[in-house]
Amino acid sequence: MNRKFSAQVKRIINRSRDEAAKLGNYEIGTEHLLIGLLNEKNNLTNKVLEAMNIDMEKMKENVVKQVQTGTTPSGIIPVENIPIDRNAEKILKITFLEAKLNRNEQIETEDLMMAIIKYPSEILEKIFDEYGLTYSNFKRELHFVKQNLEFDDDFDEYIEDSADPGNPFSDRDEYNPKGQKQNPKSATPILENYSKDITQQAKDDKLDPIIGREKEIERVSQILSRRKKNNPVLIGEPGVGKTAIVEGLALRIVQKKVSRNLFNKRILMLDLAALVAGT
Repeated sequence: MNRKFSAQVKRIINRSRDEAAKLGNYEIGTEHLLIGLLNEKNNLTNKVLEAMNIDMEKMKENVVKQVQTGTTPSGIIPVENIPIDRNAEKILKITFLEAKLNRNEQIETEDLMMAIIKYPSEILEKIFDEYGLTYSNFKRELHFVKQNLEFDDDFDEYIEDSADPGNPFSDRDEYNPKGQKQNPKSATPILENYSKDITQQAKDDKLDPIIGREKEIERVSQILSRRKKNNPVLIGEPGVGKTAIVEGLALRIVQKKVSRNLFNKRILMLDLAALVAGT
């Protein structure tokens, strides 16, 4: 069984035994697995819980406080004599299925966390309820975090490739008709020459607050978040506020007041004058 566990998960299992001994518990339970998992740093589970705004230190303190009620008078039990209870053993077996569902070659921390959430002990079930942590919302957040990590890796790889002299985008002065200073790490240099980045303006605090367009902005945000038919069109006479709605959406993206599908997205406004001049 152990040969399929990742190095991090193996450390977590070993630490869970130490945690049980330190707390004076007679068995290694699901709670000790969770404590070991929360103590493990730099893994995908940490990133998912952070994205869900869950205070991992506080959660760990709550778990420790609950399991301490079952300690022995001495509070010390030899580590090698501590067995694993049935529920924790069941959790470790279920991690194989979770790893398969998550398409992981090894059993990773997220597989262990999902198994714990899926079959929690009574103590953990109450704690998870307090944080609003469920199997479905953890799995959904895991999907978004993985997508963002894959995008970041692909983007970094593209930037490295762009430094290759043979890459047509490596010499960017050739595609700079307006003589503007370009971002050396831009993945879309040509597009940026013929457009204005509204989201960047929002980040630089160059946009005024939008008042009275909440419904329209929310509607555009909803349409963009769809899987299909996700192309909103704003129609109206000049001056009715079409641009204001777009700027309002850019402000919401920067403030992360939109659905997670729109996190870190950019809104670009084409500069028609530059397009005509460039032709």
